Parts: sequence; structure tokens; C-alpha cells
Amino acid sequence: MIDKAVEYIKSKVDFVPEVAIILGSGLGNLTDGIENPIYVDYKDIENFPRSTAPGHIGRFVFGTLLGKKVVCMQGRFHFYEGYSMQQVVLPVRVLRKLGVEKLIVTNAAGGINTAFVPGDIMMITDHINFMGTNVLIGKNDDMLGPRFPDMSFAYNPDLRETARKCARELGIDIKEGVYLGCTGPSYETPAEIKAFRILGADAVGMSTVPEVIAANHCGMKVLAFSLITNMAAGILKQKLTEEEVLETGAKKGRELQKLIAKIIWEM
Repeated sequence: MIDKAVEYIKSKVDFVPEVAIILGSGLGNLTDGIENPIYVDYKDIENFPRSTAPGHIGRFVFGTLLGKKVVCMQGRFHFYEGYSMQQVVLPVRVLRKLGVEKLIVTNAAGGINTAFVPGDIMMITDHINFMGTNVLIGKNDDMLGPRFPDMSFAYNPDLRETARKCARELGIDIKEGVYLGCTGPSYETPAEIKAFRILGADAVGMSTVPEVIAANHCGMKVLAFSLITNMAAGILKQKLTEEEVLETGAKKGRELQKLIAKIIWEM
């Protein structure tokens, strides 16, 4: 499946992107600044999954951003959509085989840290895998990576320092914290959020962890951000909705887009 996807993409795109960006819910318009875009729809790639989550268009966008060759994923795949973990991370492995070495991951997340407010940008420093499984379970493919990959520096320290520098220069306040990944699709209960805070989580979401594990497994350098689109269950005593997530993503996504563009320029 990886080889067939790579072969198809190479028939449409004649360059190797320097950086790949995975766009979370409500952040799809991050591609607006890409010059000479080439669109590759997931549905046109043999055996490729389809994005079904709200706010996920379902395509790769290849092109140039501030002089750098990039590719964006407008739409990712989630375990809660009924896909296997292997399908969830298939795009990451395809991008690596295309030659991409650096990956920026974004997501919409619920804030657990009570110092956060909706609209905050959190740079992920580490994660907690609460999905009950791991994308690397099963026979290891040594062509992809080692049997037991080290996750000590899953979120690359050098890229994180570059992000801090860029945020300072742009005057953008970014938080830092630990992301906890759940399967979804139900939002977490107030009791679960209290437990996650005790575990050390600052934000919670339904993506990112499998992709980051797969990216580290195959040797990619990873930088990741959560856009805090709402406070998690029980904090503000109100119901959580997908509309709130998408609305905050649309409002604050431009700021995150500006930051990511600056980071890519500095890479």
C-alpha cells in the first residue's frame, strides 16, 4: 500500500518536500499561503483511507511556502473512524518514503491545564498514549524502523527551540505541555479529565499520538502543536460541541499558520 501510494504521488509531483504538515480540525486553511499548489485527493490513491471527520477535506497539497517545498495533509485519519492503526499512520509512512524528513503535526485539543484558555497555542513537549494500543504492535517491518524505537525525544528538542525563537520574534504567546491521546469519538467525562490532570496531561485529543510514534519509528523529526479550542469536560460546566472546536480553529488558526510559516522559513 505504501509503495502504490508513493508511485501514484510521484506521477503527480516532481519534487521531494522538505517538510510535511498534518492539519487538525478547523486548521485546513493553513494551505492558503502555498504557492503553485498541486492537489492529490486521497480518494484517487488506491486503497487509501478517506477523511470523514468534520473540517477535514481529504487531500494532500504540495507546493512552495516561503521558498521551501512542503506538503500539507488537509485531513487526517482517526482510530474512531473505524480505521486500523496501520491505516491511521499510512500517510506518515508514505511521506517518509517520499523523502520527507521533518513533520509538523497540528491538532485541535481540549484544555486540561486550568491556566489555559480557548485559543491558546500549546507546543507539545511530550505525550501520554491512552488509546489502549500502539501502532507498532505486530511484526516489525525493519525497512520502516527498529523493533523498539526510543521515544525519549519524540518531539524534537531542536525544532522546539526553533519554535520558541519564532514565537518570540512574532510576539505570539505559546504554551508548552503534555498531550494525552484518547480514541474518542465521545468527549471525555469530567472524572476522566480530573484523572488525566493527575497523570500530568495539559491537553487531550483524539489524534497525533499514533502519527508521532510512527514518524519517530521511521526516523522523522517531529514538531507538534495543539490549538486549545475548548476547555475539557467539567472545567467550565458546559457541554462540548464540534461546532465550538471548528469555530475556535477558524478564529485562531491564522495565528498558528503565521507561526508555522515562520518556523518553516527558519528550518
